Amino acid sequence: MSETALTAPDVSLPPTQAELPYDDGEPMESQRHKLQMDLLIDALTPWLEQREDGYVGGNMFIYHSIAQVRNKDFKGPDFFAVLGVPKGERRSWVIWEEEKAPDVIIELLSDSTAAVDKNQKKLIYQNQIRVPEYFWFDPFNPDDWAGFFLSSGVYQPLVANERDQLVSKSLGLGLQLWYRNYKGIETTWLRWATLEGELLPTSEEIAQQERQRAEQAESRLLQTARNLLQTGMTAEQVANLTGLSISQIEQLTNF
Repeated sequence: MSETALTAPDVSLPPTQAELPYDDGEPMESQRHKLQMDLLIDALTPWLEQREDGYVGGNMFIYHSIAQVRNKDFKGPDFFAVLGVPKGERRSWVIWEEEKAPDVIIELLSDSTAAVDKNQKKLIYQNQIRVPEYFWFDPFNPDDWAGFFLSSGVYQPLVANERDQLVSKSLGLGLQLWYRNYKGIETTWLRWATLEGELLPTSEEIAQQERQRAEQAESRLLQTARNLLQTGMTAEQVANLTGLSISQIEQLTNF
């Protein structure tokens, strides 16, 4: 039997994440849009850290087809989240590599993008990418806020629950309005919350809460030390009981 040399078939593989453009060089519409995107991402990040999987990103390209690459249609959503995928850095979201489309997409409307976000992009997310849940929000007009869920291939409008939340069943979380001064801008923001209405804190808010708890614990410890001193204990005895240093105890006796 003669040997026949087998040659690999001439298969053109799709481009990888490393080969695709990932930055269009265009800034977000306004400082408020950028802060709103960061608020959504920063609050979901600590929540995802409690899971073994998941990714959250914003203002980055999502690639769903080779035709999209040929047409150089590289625009991406302002916010998206994906569960059931490995953690790690991405330059862009390439669906044929990840084998998973985003579970949730949020677009932040502006005068120049609202028509596209409500029509063309909505249809792309519905028909081509098949994103289970799509939301939009206008940072300068909080009343323009809506959510949709995919049912039998067509987006159906979400109805707010009793807490005035639009609920993401994919994440098991709600989106709700929050009027506060955030990063120097007092307005109505869109935030993630539990279905019980508890806001998901950002990393900065978590650090602030931890500082406050530490300060409160220290204050209680110092008050305990004062009470013990008033009973006639020596500074050494109080230090042994509370773990405070002698110098800290002595400072208490000066007030």
